[in-house]
Amino acid sequence: MAISAHAPAVALPDPRWRTRDILVTAVLGVAFGVVFWFWNNLAWSFLAPLGPFQNLFYAVWLIPAVLAPLIVRKPGAALFAELLAAGVSVIAGSPWSLDVLLSGFVQGAAAELVFAFTLYRVWGLPVLAIAALASAAAAWIHDWVIYYPTVAVETQLLVGAAMGVSAVVIVGFGSLMLARALRRAGVLEGFPR
Repeated sequence: MAISAHAPAVALPDPRWRTRDILVTAVLGVAFGVVFWFWNNLAWSFLAPLGPFQNLFYAVWLIPAVLAPLIVRKPGAALFAELLAAGVSVIAGSPWSLDVLLSGFVQGAAAELVFAFTLYRVWGLPVLAIAALASAAAAWIHDWVIYYPTVAVETQLLVGAAMGVSAVVIVGFGSLMLARALRRAGVLEGFPR
């Protein structure tokens, strides 16, 4: 099958970051860093009696890795937003200290890989859900290795499943709804739809 010399070239998204891309991603990172502080220091311990089902709410820590790239649609947005949120969380006083930066890195990098696989062109719910699941899987592996190496495999699988459900609902669907609400409010003027 011959390819026509007149076939239109598929344009890739512009990978260059504008000042507004940097600012919006930074604002999201800082805002979620504050949310992380609240989640780290108040909400997470309140949910501890739920046992492994506490992880149905884990995805709060993963939102920047999906929301920021959904809005700015630039390579590196997932990693930038998640690391900045983690950094703010550490500065504000995370009970997990500097390990939060490693956690933020693996969560952001995992989501980034999914968006890179689509060449930063596909932004529907299935891709957002897969990116959220990748981020949750990275967090699950990190936490298992660092914090829970002696916990039974059955419990770890239950934790992983809870994190996956949380990722799809809170991060995938939640990020889509939040981005739509911000667009309707006019806050994201000049960003791709």
